[in-house]
Amino acid sequence: MAELPVSFIQVTDITHLTPRMARVTFDADQLDDLVGQAPDQQVKLCFPRPGQRLPVLPEPGEDATSWYQAFLAIPEDERPWMRSFTIRRRQPGTNTIEIDFVLHGETGPATRWAGSAQAGDQLGMVGPSAVYSRPVSLTDSITHSDWLFLAGDETALPAICTLLEALPEGARAVAYVEVADAAERQDFETRGDVTVHWLYRDGPQAGQSDVLIRTVLKAEFLPGRPFAWLAGESGTVRALRRHLVDDRGLDKRSIDFSGYWRLKLTQDDAPTAQDMAEAQERLAEAQAAAEVGSE
Repeated sequence: MAELPVSFIQVTDITHLTPRMARVTFDADQLDDLVGQAPDQQVKLCFPRPGQRLPVLPEPGEDATSWYQAFLAIPEDERPWMRSFTIRRRQPGTNTIEIDFVLHGETGPATRWAGSAQAGDQLGMVGPSAVYSRPVSLTDSITHSDWLFLAGDETALPAICTLLEALPEGARAVAYVEVADAAERQDFETRGDVTVHWLYRDGPQAGQSDVLIRTVLKAEFLPGRPFAWLAGESGTVRALRRHLVDDRGLDKRSIDFSGYWRLKLTQDDAPTAQDMAEAQERLAEAQAAAEVGSE
């Protein structure tokens, strides 16, 4: 098994894009040439425990299985909190990357850290690695479909933007993005033929509004066969995927889906039965895709 990329990254700048979204710029010790060269590229960030200047991490150089075993062997009160994030952008020719953080109060270690982060603060970074996240192949998706359908909440917005910005000239895409209110809209550039529907909760908290589900259920789709990308709160993602398969007739292989977070649960909580079923299905689909690609 390939070596798992592990490094430390240091804050160099913080920009508030909207009232609830901050873009943090990091310099990395080292980055593989492929980092930041594809959309929807995920990494795992490791946040230090209180009193730690740096997160405690195993030495790099181990394969993924060994490294994670060593990570879990760190005493719980010293083990960093680990969360998944999308690389929003890499500055060309540098080891500088940008990662967007949703700011939603004191509800978790990542948003607490981002709310008080300063230049010079450091985090651990694991990946990018196909071990835990396989980036969407836009080339394959567009080749085997007529248009791209995307849906998610603000936690999915950084990935959605990378996907839309990477579209080739004229590629058609429709995105449904749920955010708190109109102040959370973001601008982006794309060569594609893109329509973005901004959906506002205007009161309810993330995960407690069904505006995304209700809107997609009533939406008039473009003609032709879409490739769908879904991410955000796990229950919402499951409902949308079920609708696309059962009501819209999409092949499961034409849907890339990921539950980024769970209502009333954190990534430190044990996975639910639904989480395990979703993970097993994603694994089975990834294995099937790999077998087709090797033929």
